[in-house]
Amino acid sequence: MTYESNWKRWNGPALLLSLLAALVLAGCSSGPVRRVSEPSARIQQLTVRADGSWSADLRIENFSSIPMRFESVDLALKVADTPAGNLRAQPGLSIGPESADVITVTVAPQAAAKLAAADALSAGRSLAYELNGRIDATPDQGKLRSFEVERSSALSPAPGLPGVLR
Repeated sequence: MTYESNWKRWNGPALLLSLLAALVLAGCSSGPVRRVSEPSARIQQLTVRADGSWSADLRIENFSSIPMRFESVDLALKVADTPAGNLRAQPGLSIGPESADVITVTVAPQAAAKLAAADALSAGRSLAYELNGRIDATPDQGKLRSFEVERSSALSPAPGLPGVLR
């Protein structure tokens, strides 16, 4: 048996196995994961205006690994267990992966909600709030989807800023 025939006998199958392993590994590398997660919304700041309306700075958070375009927001707002009104907007806003942005929504609150906010501001204490509703968003290269939102939190008076809760 010659050196050449030994090489073919042992290295031919090894070379074929190595090429096959390289192909399998190349097939596993499909790029970054495209994960769509439910977005979230929360009130970053609530400002009581002189005319009695409220201006809500709504922070929309995209927890997905891809950009999403936020088409509409429709959230029922409660403060101190009292219905206040609806935060509705059509921002048409694109938010990058794992990022957030803020939109401003005006609401004409109901009387009981106005009293609850005024009481919290005058007493210097926090104001509990709830958001319930949906956000419609389109994932990058995807179809429009509706996401349910439920959030409970609280806002506190901002020192030195009359009529502002954060």
